Amino acid sequence: MEAAGDFRSGTMSTKLLQRCIHPLDYKRNTGEKNLKKFVMIRADLLQEPGNLAGVRHIILVLSGKGGVGKSTISTELALALRHAGKKVGILDVDLCGPSIPRMLQVQGKAVHQCDSGWVPVFVDQEQSISLMSVGFLLEKPDEAVVWRGPKKNALIKQFVSDVAWGQLDYLVVDTPPGTSDEHMAVVDTLRPYSPLGALVVTTPQAVSVGDVRRELTFCKKVGLRVIGVVENMSGFVCPHCAECTNVFSRGGGEELARHAGVPFLGSVPLDPELTRSLEEGRDFIQGFPESPAFPALSCIAQKILNEAPVGLS
Repeated sequence: MEAAGDFRSGTMSTKLLQRCIHPLDYKRNTGEKNLKKFVMIRADLLQEPGNLAGVRHIILVLSGKGGVGKSTISTELALALRHAGKKVGILDVDLCGPSIPRMLQVQGKAVHQCDSGWVPVFVDQEQSISLMSVGFLLEKPDEAVVWRGPKKNALIKQFVSDVAWGQLDYLVVDTPPGTSDEHMAVVDTLRPYSPLGALVVTTPQAVSVGDVRRELTFCKKVGLRVIGVVENMSGFVCPHCAECTNVFSRGGGEELARHAGVPFLGSVPLDPELTRSLEEGRDFIQGFPESPAFPALSCIAQKILNEAPVGLS
């Protein structure tokens, strides 16, 4: 098994992209003129079942607004599903802000290659959670990814087609904010694998809800089913008196879901223990069952489990 150290580049240059698009052909083909050819080759390969053949359910975590906690929800959903006895993969396609490796305390790990493609990084010894992120390909963790759309799209397609996920119950896809090229690339590339649907994250205040409403419109236009809406940062419960203060208003996510005619999955409050667990790479679901955010996250995970078709859960 070969380490992917040769894929790393501090500037994330065209050379890295060419290696990502087809690492074996890179030695024989160099130069910008071959880029289009390589992308077409990879697009053809996506028609095959490939490395997602063993994945039962695919969930996209979306939002039209940045900073609402998509990566937090993706991480905690994966942990909750694992504690429900499921084998879970996380695909982090937030190429400009890959934060999940830090949240799971696996930053700096190396990606390896096998005969089937790239081997994702395993988060735990039982290998019940695996993760693939552009963060593993950066030489320096604070290096900016300065890429235009075609390069981002090519790497997203590469992640979908060439990561050897093996057998998974769920693949959680953490996306960047918005409705841009990356989102179209993710949806189009995953369409042949019939995703279970999208989990849309918002915060309660009107400015966030307005942007997330556009994300629901995006899902409708591209034919992506919405599993439901999650309202994150929904109030702060005082650890001393248990009084709830609505720091960012409250109820915007539930109202958005009602108007859009989609399920409302729950409200996750602001929780210092949740923040601390993410900063330290700890398992919040296991370590803080008495925390205010725990029942909300567990309930959301259970609703996701209930979405799986009978016999395939």
